[in-house]
Amino acid sequence: MATSKNPLVVGVKDLVHQAGEMRELSLEVVTPEKYGEAMATVAEGSPMTLALRLEGLHEGVLATGEVSVTATAECVRCLDPVSFDLGVDFQELFAYSSSDSDSYTVVDDSLNLEDIIRDAVVLELPFQPVCTEDCYGLDPATGEKRTEPPGDTVAEEIDPRWQELSKLLESDPEKP
Repeated sequence: MATSKNPLVVGVKDLVHQAGEMRELSLEVVTPEKYGEAMATVAEGSPMTLALRLEGLHEGVLATGEVSVTATAECVRCLDPVSFDLGVDFQELFAYSSSDSDSYTVVDDSLNLEDIIRDAVVLELPFQPVCTEDCYGLDPATGEKRTEPPGDTVAEEIDPRWQELSKLLESDPEKP
């Protein structure tokens, strides 16, 4: 029952002013835009599954749902590409009429879920995604991905810009 223009606008004519009525539906849609701007994102046109439960109430229509989508990112430790499934729950009341600019309303017997879904997905994206929890990152000397943790005995390399100062320590007669 989604309109043909925007698949995230769901018709609820059968639930409007019908307190106690309920309908469940599943939608297979694509993301209408890119979600996220940081390390992890959901690309525009990615397949998205919606499991919705719509309930008619006295004051509006309650939309409860779960969104399943695949996100992509770069590991913040080793920069390898990462892909992971994301499941996000949301619940929002669409009022029949509202003077509050922050609330959602039923418009033309339909609910526009686009903003709610985008906000829920973006808030669930990891801030610093990693390929695996035990990723050791990159070796600072070679730039290659580490396969084992860095050793405890790291040789102290002196920055060449400070090399001349180390000669002062070598010539210090009080040095043991």
